[in-house]
Amino acid sequence: MPVRIIPDWTTALSGGPILVFGGPYSNLRATEALRAEAERLAIPPCRVICTGDVVAYAAEPEETTRALMDWGCHVVAGNCEEQIGAGAADCGCGFEEGTACDLMAKGWYPFANQRVSAESRSWMRALPPRARFSIEGLSVTVLHGGIERNNRFIFASDSDIIREELDAAGTDVVIGGHAGIPFAVRDGNRLWFNAGVIGMPANDGTPDVWYGLVDAQASRVTFALKRLAYDQHGAAAAMRRWAHADGYARTLVTGIWPSFDVLPAAEKALTGQRLRARTWSVGTAAGRRADAAE
Repeated sequence: MPVRIIPDWTTALSGGPILVFGGPYSNLRATEALRAEAERLAIPPCRVICTGDVVAYAAEPEETTRALMDWGCHVVAGNCEEQIGAGAADCGCGFEEGTACDLMAKGWYPFANQRVSAESRSWMRALPPRARFSIEGLSVTVLHGGIERNNRFIFASDSDIIREELDAAGTDVVIGGHAGIPFAVRDGNRLWFNAGVIGMPANDGTPDVWYGLVDAQASRVTFALKRLAYDQHGAAAAMRRWAHADGYARTLVTGIWPSFDVLPAAEKALTGQRLRARTWSVGTAAGRRADAAE
């Protein structure tokens, strides 16, 4: 595989708030709903970031990929794009062999892999593994899983792993994906921000999905988590028409994951508890200098 350049998106992302989302997961209706939300917020494609896994559990992998390509937003490669782009035999999700998630992947991954066109695979192969940008002097890395392992699951309770990954990234902020649950964790003046995914609910007992907004506010940069409602019944019906991934089809409606294999104990204990929208802020260098001068 050719070496992929790590792009700097600073210039492209300048000019206003940035919309961040992960995991479309072959869920065309959720993808279309988020694009409509971006248009409502007057955020153009050049200020929209997807943290990967465009294709996964739901019923419309090619259609969802085409929707992302047509939208023209920034995308880093998830493990699913790496695997499908390479024509690999499995999703490379990082599930332990023999677990429920692993067994279910043996159903949805071949379904997706068979339906992605050659043109879409070529687009996936060209996606960068990560990217960088700066906002008001804060340095930001965008990735899917971890710096060295694109399929590394990182959750809010994984404080030691988050510190390790922030050190490896070498930036003030990391915007990550893969885990499927939105959260932000501070490590000193640094922040790990995961905007969640739009293709599946966040295991909180609601069918809503999640995205993030990043915005410069005076001497601080804010990182907000936002709920998004969409036609989850239509998405579930599309899956059932193919008799496809029924456990995940139920999840679209119930908001509870079909398996908790990947969840640490702390996140598992929060199953079914409604998440709330929250905002975090990180002081810019100029803001910290002003605070010190007071």
